[in-house]
Amino acid sequence: MTTVLISAGDVSGDHHAAGLVRVLRARHRDWRVLGLAGREMRAAGVERVADQADLAVGGLLEIAGSLGRLLHAWRAMDDAIERAQPDLVVLVDSGGFNIPLARRVRRRSRARVLYYVAPQIWAWRRGRIRKLARRVDRMALIFPFEADVYAGTGLRVDFVGHPLVDELAELARRLDGPAARKQLGLPAAGRVVTLLPGSRRNEIDCQLPVQLETARQLHAMEPEVQFVLAVADSIEAEQVRRHLAAAALPAALRLHVHSGRAREAMLAADVSLAKPGTVTTELMLLDRPMVVMGRAHPLTAALLRRFLRVPWLAMPNLIAGQAIVPERMQQEARPDVLAKALYDLFAGPVRDAQLAALAQARGRLGPGGAAESVARIAEEMLGRD
Repeated sequence: MTTVLISAGDVSGDHHAAGLVRVLRARHRDWRVLGLAGREMRAAGVERVADQADLAVGGLLEIAGSLGRLLHAWRAMDDAIERAQPDLVVLVDSGGFNIPLARRVRRRSRARVLYYVAPQIWAWRRGRIRKLARRVDRMALIFPFEADVYAGTGLRVDFVGHPLVDELAELARRLDGPAARKQLGLPAAGRVVTLLPGSRRNEIDCQLPVQLETARQLHAMEPEVQFVLAVADSIEAEQVRRHLAAAALPAALRLHVHSGRAREAMLAADVSLAKPGTVTTELMLLDRPMVVMGRAHPLTAALLRRFLRVPWLAMPNLIAGQAIVPERMQQEARPDVLAKALYDLFAGPVRDAQLAALAQARGRLGPGGAAESVARIAEEMLGRD
């Protein structure tokens, strides 16, 4: 029996991996698939070795409080490599966890290693590129600019396109902005801003207070605007409640909190305030304007500034090769600055220019079919048709 071990360390990785698993299981019902899995991978039929929620933390210094959970997930995956002896290991994003895991695979099994959704080592810590090339047999890249990063390493890379292209095109066909507003209990008329603070616990602590204060200041500028706070499934409600209580927003400010409804919240919005990451690609594919902000522990931010090798963090900017969406990081992510940037995107030439640039960048993500392409690569690596 063919055995595939998959490691997806965050919510977006769990989502992309689940799409791949559905294709593989439809074509090879006798294959065993197990791994580091979240809710979507388990729903797709993956045997859970470790829980993706244990890795729901990001940053450098921020992981200290989650070391116990991280070690538990590591030991579980290490044991699975030894016991299951997989034929293929598929690593999905999460380079901090998966690059060391690739080394363990090399040492403890004969499995081929496929990396789907490359870690963003092109942004910083470029010294890991050759290390990755030694530990991985093949890479399936989702951004067109990534291929040049691995030139000269001998690593075989394939640009498969972004896995969200098909999915979000289908969503946009069946759900438009007015329908999304109706589902979320929002009025059909009036301006709506969606707050997207992230899917990791430390991101909520860093981003949400700033986003809530931004909402307060934007409300003062435009009292009729309504806000949607999109909370990821990986975040506990109590953590969000604490921040809402601390913010003490005015009673007249209408804030709708929804868990697990991020895409409906994006479609419902005139403009969104988002942290860097996959969510910025989702907004671009859904043709929704955005402002991108980020806060991290000061020491983490200082280290990132020292090693960062790209001029932007928002994916639309990296794909376009220019700043097409506003980015405000650390001290620049001030609520007054963010509120003004959001206000400017409600209507007029600033909004029109961003939408046109997003449409052009969107075309660079490929025609779709990423999961099917990666499934074919997996079959080639295993010598299967």
